[in-house]
Amino acid sequence: MSSFKVQAPEPKPGILSIHPYVPGKSGAKGHKVHKLSSNESPLGAAPSALAAFQAEAAKLALYPDGSAARLREAIARRFGLKADHIVCGAGSDELLQLLAHAYLGPGDEAIYSQYGFLVYPIAIAANGATAVVAPEKDFTADVDAILARVTAKTKMVFLANPNNPTGTYLPFSAIKRLHQGLPAHVVLVLDAAYAEYVKRNDYEAGIALVADSKNVVMTRTFSKIHGLAALRLGWAYCPEAIADVLNRIRGPFNVSAPAIAAGAAAMEDHGFVERAVVHNERWLAILAAEIEKIGLKVTPSVGNFLLIHFPPEDGGAAAADAYLTDRGLILRRMDAYGLPNALRLSVGSEEANRAVLEALRDYWI
Repeated sequence: MSSFKVQAPEPKPGILSIHPYVPGKSGAKGHKVHKLSSNESPLGAAPSALAAFQAEAAKLALYPDGSAARLREAIARRFGLKADHIVCGAGSDELLQLLAHAYLGPGDEAIYSQYGFLVYPIAIAANGATAVVAPEKDFTADVDAILARVTAKTKMVFLANPNNPTGTYLPFSAIKRLHQGLPAHVVLVLDAAYAEYVKRNDYEAGIALVADSKNVVMTRTFSKIHGLAALRLGWAYCPEAIADVLNRIRGPFNVSAPAIAAGAAAMEDHGFVERAVVHNERWLAILAAEIEKIGLKVTPSVGNFLLIHFPPEDGGAAAADAYLTDRGLILRRMDAYGLPNALRLSVGSEEANRAVLEALRDYWI
């Protein structure tokens, strides 16, 4: 008989201290529901992407192309990139996790900004590294604060640009200054999930910096402007050496065949993307202006969402969220980001946008 005591399996140190990512609410009872909590496309997916997805139904018994060549080539054509520097994944979330898995371990540090995407600290902690938070200014990432926190232990910097949930962004000049201030061994991860929505002359998603560097990666997603969130599809543009590393550790068939087909079609449907941009530009401006007329503060955004601030003495975001939910309007609570008195509002359909404005007027005025 064994002398060892029977014990339950234990995860690696630090895993149980991770706060799981909690997505926004999806529904409410008794109403027509407008889900405005997840920054999803109000236009749905392009008909061309839907047709490509449906065409794969007869081939579900077959493994997908493990290299996702068709998709990588479509992305490369669209942006003028080298296809072998593109790595595709199950959403940009998987690629962020793979980057952390490849370059972070116990004793290492990784930096992200104060209101950065919550996946960053999860990916850092899951690999035994230490997350270092750089404070922001006016809900905007601060290059000097990030650089001030770089130490000999720093191996990675995560920066969402534009940032979720604030909607703010850094101009390309600031991104270049950040990169120039980092040691050559530190990987700068530019998460550009909302890049397609930004129409500012001083913005660049990161392609140019990746092309000229050995330590910069840009990640993108099909979940937002392309309307393919259910397929979990993303891509990263990397220096050759980093692409090689990610391809060594990713799953052999980490992107499904329907996702590859739909993604390639979506990438080539420029008309759909332009319609989505026009809709977003129009309604982002209307929503921001009308909400501020109501008397609520809104953080200026270049994404497809707005961060709305509620005075705590009037019940704060919790009371507003309860009221809106009762009206069938689902917004995103921001408590997990350290913003307990803010709600994030995704730009929705015209019907949804008008409904949320009417509800906020009834609630606040």
